[in-house]
Amino acid sequence: MRYVPSMASPMKTARPQPSSQRLKVRRQLAAAAMELFATKGYAATTVDEIAAAAGVARRTFFRHFRSKEEAIFPDHDDTLVRAEAVLEAAPPHENPVDTVCRGIKEVMRMYAASPAVSVERYQLTREVPALREREIASVARYERLFTRYLLGQFDEHSPHNGDEPLLAEVAASAVVTAHNHVLRRWLRGGGKGDVEAELDRAFAIVRRTFGSLPAPPGGGPGAPGTGGEVVVTVARTDAPLESVLHTIEQALRPEAQPRS
Repeated sequence: MRYVPSMASPMKTARPQPSSQRLKVRRQLAAAAMELFATKGYAATTVDEIAAAAGVARRTFFRHFRSKEEAIFPDHDDTLVRAEAVLEAAPPHENPVDTVCRGIKEVMRMYAASPAVSVERYQLTREVPALREREIASVARYERLFTRYLLGQFDEHSPHNGDEPLLAEVAASAVVTAHNHVLRRWLRGGGKGDVEAELDRAFAIVRRTFGSLPAPPGGGPGAPGTGGEVVVTVARTDAPLESVLHTIEQALRPEAQPRS
């Protein structure tokens, strides 16, 4: 798979981030909705009750959310903007899969910022099919964003015979799946532990499959013609191929290079 520099990606301009006051109201509504869903049940709770519990009018509720199930996911719009900003600001020669991994970390940080709320929300989505469907729709938005980004990185002379859309979608899906696996495990554990470290471990698995794809042409220290150092590795001839590739991968990592 061959990529072009990220500046060639047909990404849309990031939308303005919501104001702090708007986010505050959205989170108040979300907190009220979650409390009522937990005490009265999802089906028995009305929009009017959520608005009253948050101390706002019904029309204010509908300025922020289209439905009551949408109310318990108040931060996804803002997080999607932040993830898109990570993609747009990516260094020209960064491997696009690494860029996507950094982008989806914005989602994990959103959940990790309020562990107790995130755990409660997770429990609700397990119990209420409508909330689960809303969560799935939110995940799909991130996948579409990352697929579009990866597809935009392909060189016009890519030798993949029209399979670029498939490759981009599979790579994006792998990153999102790794993220969601770690997130669910963390939530089931009560939101405890170093979730970002676990996420990095999951991304290492993704990179073993997709991270070997070449970075954009001309990229990075050590690329031909850039004056980078030559790296020599030694491996036994009977060593497993995976072990040899892992040794080479480790040697090529910037942090593994000797410093002057």
